Amino acid sequence: MTNKKTIVIGVTGGIAAYKALDVISKLKKKDFEIHVIMTKAALEFVTPLSFQTLSQNIVSLDMFSEPKAWEIQHISLAKKADLMLIVPATANIIGKVASGIADDLLSTTIMATKAPVIFAPAMNTNMYNNPIVQDNMGKLIKFGYKFIYPESGRLACGDEGEGKLANTELISEFVQSMMYDIKDLEGKKVLVTAGPTIASMDPVRYITNRSSGKMGYAIAEEARDRGADVTLISGDTYIKAPAGVNVINVKTNEEMLNSVIDNFEKQHIVIKAAAVADYKPKNYSEKKIKKSEDEFELKLVKDEDILKKLGTLKKKQILVGFAAESNDLMENAQKKLQVKNLDYIVANDITASDTGFASDNNKVTILCRDGRKIDLEKMSKRQVAKKLFDLINEK
Repeated sequence: MTNKKTIVIGVTGGIAAYKALDVISKLKKKDFEIHVIMTKAALEFVTPLSFQTLSQNIVSLDMFSEPKAWEIQHISLAKKADLMLIVPATANIIGKVASGIADDLLSTTIMATKAPVIFAPAMNTNMYNNPIVQDNMGKLIKFGYKFIYPESGRLACGDEGEGKLANTELISEFVQSMMYDIKDLEGKKVLVTAGPTIASMDPVRYITNRSSGKMGYAIAEEARDRGADVTLISGDTYIKAPAGVNVINVKTNEEMLNSVIDNFEKQHIVIKAAAVADYKPKNYSEKKIKKSEDEFELKLVKDEDILKKLGTLKKKQILVGFAAESNDLMENAQKKLQVKNLDYIVANDITASDTGFASDNNKVTILCRDGRKIDLEKMSKRQVAKKLFDLINEK
């Protein structure tokens, strides 16, 4: 983000009010300016001091309290806000706004702001599913308000069902995505592959590679934040699935191929960042291979080249590949660019000790179909993803 954005957070009187503290902590780490409005009911669950400490700003409580500065509080906060987030959002605040009621500081600020407003509901499952609440939510959605829908689970009251506040990481990512400065992928579909695939030898053992999936996940997050409808097809990784992205988990080359082909035709941009197994055992053993001789010979055969296959199928799609090489980097990358009918290829040296597999950083060169070569200095993988989309969107 080029400028520091201001988020006004409204905290209402629900048992999940304490979770708003975690949301604020996460947003502060993303360098947002945070202002908090607490309703009278919220004060029964959490103290203003906690929110003041985390937000590093005075918490606003009462529309008629003595002002800390010569300004009309609800108008001032409404103008400051680049976005308003109501977390947790009770049935009460949803109903008030849907009915045009502005009788306290939070509801008047929501009415007065021109910024996007997001509600993160949390309440008893019967309340949440009450047709009046659902009708109020539907009305607000028609007016352009956003919702981060609750999860299902065991609620504080002991009931099971919908109504549990969405994961705080998901809420934080949703806000970050909405506040991203660049929105040049709105209306576009982007498919990204990430992580390693495996080739099984027997029910216990398999062949794989060192890919962490970090580069592909960074690309998926960048595309999401720029407004794209993103599908991420991922091999096994330890990375948490990014919020707001359609994630398809696969294990083998064949599973990844089938998932990519199923989704390929409707995509505008396809970026193959996965490290796919090039070979697989010629014969798979249904039983665990037992240790016997001092030496064991395993015959391998070539597996399907997914990227090359896509190069033969592509029509109007922009197709991007990766070349992770240990030697002859530029020669190998240029060859892949031509042979696999790519528009761009990202070449990186996997022997570098401070970039590449498992690192948060990368140092790459992007080769273009038109002959251009863009060398990028060492930077975070998210920054590499940004540079890649900047280049793609030059057209």
